[in-house]
Amino acid sequence: MSTPEHSPLGKHTVYADRYDPSLLFPIPRQAKRDDIGVQQPLPFHGVDIWNAYELSWLDMHGKPVAAVAEFHVPATSPNIIESKSFKLYLNGFAQEPLANAAALNALLQQDLSRAAGAPVMVYIREPRAARHVFADLEGESIDALPVAIDHYGPPRPDYLRADSNGSTVEEMLVSDLLRSNCPVTGQPDWGSVQIAYRGHALDREGLLRYLVSFRTHNEFHEQCVERIFVDLMQHCRPERLSVYARYTRRGGLDINPFRSSEAGLPANLRGARQ
Repeated sequence: MSTPEHSPLGKHTVYADRYDPSLLFPIPRQAKRDDIGVQQPLPFHGVDIWNAYELSWLDMHGKPVAAVAEFHVPATSPNIIESKSFKLYLNGFAQEPLANAAALNALLQQDLSRAAGAPVMVYIREPRAARHVFADLEGESIDALPVAIDHYGPPRPDYLRADSNGSTVEEMLVSDLLRSNCPVTGQPDWGSVQIAYRGHALDREGLLRYLVSFRTHNEFHEQCVERIFVDLMQHCRPERLSVYARYTRRGGLDINPFRSSEAGLPANLRGARQ
């Protein structure tokens, strides 16, 4: 069964230290997409960017090798990969002898693509050669708005409004107050989110209240971002929209979903909290 309650989340785990692709646990995206009214063809383009900071294997002489990896899982893939299973899978290479990073890259791309149900791009780099740009999400923060808030879940899309009588604007708004919870363990997921759009000006106080209304909501990272995108499209009807969330890491992995009305990839930034 590929449902969260059947995943390794929240269960006692033996940490394997040899290669085992069966550890990967896919979860179909469509069940949650049905919940928010997303059907084929998808109303957005996008990618889930994963960064792994705890990747290591053995060379053919038994000496450990350390690396940093970046994974791009397309939003068109039928499955997400449950994060604890991803961590366990990567940890399984710790005592695995491999000829070189290219051999590892081939295995990762093969196994992750099979689990996701679509091609996953894999980039392995030496730790000191990792090309992360240390920068927070571009845009104007809305976190200092003097807003009284008393609702922390479930999400309230009715808070979202746009000034339909005003002129068209193009802007980026950001918040570091995004928080949701793992739907299996209840552990908090902390993130920053960027809303980039062209259209009638969003009501910023309403947007902030809406984002805070995820605070006790149980949903995976990818699902939260798709919900935000769909709610903004339905309630504010921008001409263009991108939603990009950068979540703090857990178990050496961070997940950064991006959904947009236009094709393209965001920069893989590394924020202050990552």
